[in-house]
Amino acid sequence: MGVTIKNVAKEAGVAASTVSRVISDSPQISDATKRKVRKVMEDMGFYINQNARNLVQQSTKTIGIVMKNSISESLNDPFFPEVLRGISAWCHKQDFSISLTTGDSNEEIFEDTVKMVQGKRVDGIIVLYSKQDDKVVPYLTECGFPFVVIGRPLTNAGEITYIDNDNVKAARDAAEYLIDMGHERLGFIGGSLEFEVNKYRLQGFKEAVLLNNLKLAEDYIKNPKTAESVRQAVYELMDMDNPPTGLVVTDDLIALNALIVLREKNIKVPDHVSIISFNNTQLTNFTNPTLTSVDTQIFQLGYESARCLIEEIKDPSQFKKQIIIPTIIVERKSTLPLNSRENI
Repeated sequence: MGVTIKNVAKEAGVAASTVSRVISDSPQISDATKRKVRKVMEDMGFYINQNARNLVQQSTKTIGIVMKNSISESLNDPFFPEVLRGISAWCHKQDFSISLTTGDSNEEIFEDTVKMVQGKRVDGIIVLYSKQDDKVVPYLTECGFPFVVIGRPLTNAGEITYIDNDNVKAARDAAEYLIDMGHERLGFIGGSLEFEVNKYRLQGFKEAVLLNNLKLAEDYIKNPKTAESVRQAVYELMDMDNPPTGLVVTDDLIALNALIVLREKNIKVPDHVSIISFNNTQLTNFTNPTLTSVDTQIFQLGYESARCLIEEIKDPSQFKKQIIIPTIIVERKSTLPLNSRENI
């Protein structure tokens, strides 16, 4: 016969109701008592029927993750495995699982979200992006369903819990890093401006150029949406009569594509053009040259989003939080002062 709650209670010297409250992690039980009872449970080989516990609590102990793109496309971007690692780290501590949207299109991803909510498959949701004309965040807001956004929501930001970097400041710092190296002709290669992160990084870039009394040339600014359009953007920038000597690129994956095109054109980095990118993913140490990159602390973005969401699930009366994760520039081999570079 298996070990029962009564057996555990007798061994621990507490009431059976106390053991039940420990199992449900009741705040009415002190941490010392919880530790004692859990130690007895472990020693006696008593294992919680998690499914039964969740049914009683009307909880799935699962967090839904809404991907930016199809799961195959997202997981090819080194940002997403790292942010999922951060989310998983906190979920593991809280005995939560995660469930990912699997749709290939925006509509399918939205449908996955609706199924998660209406099917009561998850207790809360983390949205891994913020963008214009998004259906997911308005739907979750209207439902009153617990959720957190990674990225600053473009509307009603004060009423939503979100985790983000100060992307305006981060991009301003990145541009000024090149300006301080003597670069005055700066180019910008971003991504689709429907996404908050690209919009604010472009804003920061423009601010740095204007604050340093440099010319803000719109033809030095490119916002490609695909790998092929990144290629086109690099060709257009570097084929100009006065090409930029420094490039601010909004993420490491785009920067990798840019490096490939520059190599094809026999343009040396950083001897002919310096590049600074964003996110400081694992790619930065494997490119040639290694990439100077703004560390956005991706793991921490995920970790804090999971922490905030699970806190809200446990206590829905909490105030909405807006948490800004600091950034720092990690210098590598893709940048060089202007007076140190080779002449083209």
